[in-house]
Amino acid sequence: MDTTTRQLETQPIENWLEVKHKPLLISGPCSAESRDQVLATAAGLHATGLVSAFRSGIWKPRTRPNSFEGHGEKALAWLQEVKQKYGFPLTVEVATPRHVEACLKAGIDILWVGARTSVNPFSIQELAESLRGVDIPIMVKNPLNPDLSLWIGVIERFVLSGITRIAAIHRGFNTYEKSRFRNEPLWSIPIELKSQFPGLSIICDPSHIAGKRSLLHEVAQQALLLDMSGLMIESHYLPEKALTDAAQQLEPMGLQTLLKTLMVPVSSEENPCRELEILRKKIDEYDHQLLKILAKRMEVVHEIAHLKADCKMTILQVKRWNAIIESRLQQGIEKGLSEKFLKDLLDLIHQESILIQSKIIK
Repeated sequence: MDTTTRQLETQPIENWLEVKHKPLLISGPCSAESRDQVLATAAGLHATGLVSAFRSGIWKPRTRPNSFEGHGEKALAWLQEVKQKYGFPLTVEVATPRHVEACLKAGIDILWVGARTSVNPFSIQELAESLRGVDIPIMVKNPLNPDLSLWIGVIERFVLSGITRIAAIHRGFNTYEKSRFRNEPLWSIPIELKSQFPGLSIICDPSHIAGKRSLLHEVAQQALLLDMSGLMIESHYLPEKALTDAAQQLEPMGLQTLLKTLMVPVSSEENPCRELEILRKKIDEYDHQLLKILAKRMEVVHEIAHLKADCKMTILQVKRWNAIIESRLQQGIEKGLSEKFLKDLLDLIHQESILIQSKIIK
């Protein structure tokens, strides 16, 4: 395990924030639109007793010019009032060293880096340098595009600048495919991030994944089932009048209702289950058998490659492969396996077979 990984394991988010309710919840408006709007929303969230930190965007990177881009530093005073009146720790998105300086002067407790900034290593390096020697927590949203190595690189730059309290925020990814989500969750990416950095806290942002209120519960529930550390959900005292992302924000009471309908699972460490351990042992045995069978299959692929070389045959035999796909899909579907899973699995096996044969025939 390298130094970066060890540092990431030292400061889970539960150590920097009081968990007022499970799951850990960070909430507030997408944008700080006015003093009245910020304070009214904070009052509603405080009344729920659920929120551990108050979030709001004051610099808003918009896709098109002439959109509402936030009030900038003026809005920091409104957030200071929230902290004084309701005691919330404050978190704000930063994109430049100037933003960082303003937030530190205003006593902002946690900074977060947005998806549009995470895609640019030059911008991230400037932010990391501006925070060298500063003891403040940082949350890093995933880049817009589904690139795990880029996300990890952002985290590593802050770790190397001396930041030890760091968390990731999963807010979904831009893809070309049409979807009912605003941003595709692509759950396999945060799962892989967690696998590589087990000590790293990951917060899910259902608001930006869902894009609309009707999908928030589904996304939030899946995040909890995947053992994410908490949720960041946007809230506005009058969502229908919000200047940004009106469709995905909830009223504070709506947020309270959402939280009550979520099933909050526990880990196997918190709730040991003998039956679960028995089933896991079965999985281990079946995996062992699968690996043995795959190894035997690839031994046959080696033999086939040598025969093809002797007979001067092409590696790819399309007619044969199509027949395999058709028969295996039918067999697998009859056994209750999903067609997509089977296609993906068979494709991986076929790619490996072609690679083996190519090496041998060359």
